Amino acid sequence: MLFDPPKDLDTTVFARIPDKFRIKGRPSPWVEVQQGGRETDCFLEGPSFDLAGNLYVVDVAYGRVFRISPDGGDIDLVTEYDGEPNGLKIHKDGRIFIADYRNGIMQLDPDSGAVTPYLTRNRLQPFKGVNDLVFASSGDLFFTDQGLTGWHDPTGCLYRYTTEGRLDCLIDTVPSPNGLVLNLDENLCYLNVTRANAVWRVPLLPDGGTFKVGTFLQLSGGHGGPDGLAIDEAGNLVVAHVGLGSVWVFSPLGEPLYRIRSREGLATTNIAYGGPERRTLYITESESGCILQCELPTPGRLMYSHM
Repeated sequence: MLFDPPKDLDTTVFARIPDKFRIKGRPSPWVEVQQGGRETDCFLEGPSFDLAGNLYVVDVAYGRVFRISPDGGDIDLVTEYDGEPNGLKIHKDGRIFIADYRNGIMQLDPDSGAVTPYLTRNRLQPFKGVNDLVFASSGDLFFTDQGLTGWHDPTGCLYRYTTEGRLDCLIDTVPSPNGLVLNLDENLCYLNVTRANAVWRVPLLPDGGTFKVGTFLQLSGGHGGPDGLAIDEAGNLVVAHVGLGSVWVFSPLGEPLYRIRSREGLATTNIAYGGPERRTLYITESESGCILQCELPTPGRLMYSHM
């Protein structure tokens, strides 16, 4: 099938982590492994908005969470703790959940900065290294367990943790599961598979299982692959392509509609819709430690935290 070429869109800088929060000379096991020891003063991920319009982002490298004011002018350090926070989502009751690569699923109290365990093991088995998370409208929590998996070790997992406290492993054969989002009907989970440079389509059955998992998008290029995911009110899928300095917008049929180009580095890691009408896409660009923004014609889907 032939598609029209995607329309190019540019970005502007919404906010940048100030120098006072840039860390230099501190050992970080995450930086040693994931960045090959390259100088890294922060590495942003996990953008998510609270009801007041503040944007939360995490710093995976140094166990920190920042809060950015709605106008981007004020950046506060909410917490710094012994962990590697990668994904962050805000529950509609105000609780903040973190997918922490080192510790599992954690909770953050934004007032005190306390980070406490929420779900740290599958029965008695530690997770490989959780990566990202999303809530269904029912309150069920879906999250990925990536670790260092890839085509050499396709054992990454997609989990669902129900409001009744049941943990289901939906898939355990994924070569690097990363960002995830539910479709508008919530009978399907889109899953970024970074090392395969692909987006998978994971049907969700009424009995809680899944079947006929397949590739929805096969991407190319870059030095990474698809990372964060979002969806808009029309069901268009928004894919942050780390290593390519781009964010793609695809129709529900997989047609490429837009390519949003970073005006900073190539590490476009994750995305979130925000702004008064949710028409602004916010992008963490981790090489430069900044958050980019781009206006889009279709509002982002209303997240569970705002329902």
